[in-house]
Amino acid sequence: QAQVAESGGGLVRPGGSLNLSCIASGFPFKSYSMTWVRQVPGKGLEWVSDILYDGTRADYADSVKGRFTISRDNAKNTLYLQMNGLKPEDSAVYFCKRGTRTTYDKWPVRGQGTQVTVTV
Repeated sequence: QAQVAESGGGLVRPGGSLNLSCIASGFPFKSYSMTWVRQVPGKGLEWVSDILYDGTRADYADSVKGRFTISRDNAKNTLYLQMNGLKPEDSAVYFCKRGTRTTYDKWPVRGQGTQVTVTV
């Protein structure tokens, strides 16, 4: 069955960087757009970024534009999120989902997520 596994989170100072990874299995990864979303306690999922199936187009939430870069390696079934210039408000659990900004919530599969904490 379809699965995703996120990793790469951690504790960083403001201005620091992290590179998140998401390894997908059980479905044709190279055929689907993929999305990063995040969630803080008590709130719903917030869309962060998505990337077209072939990596030729990416979109970002205004709050992360210019600081985050999404990419993918279809040969490795892996999605990435390079996060630079991290701010305390970026602290959240990050998940990868299949789909785009408007469709990711229709995919029932969810990984365990990876925790990102930005603090002094």
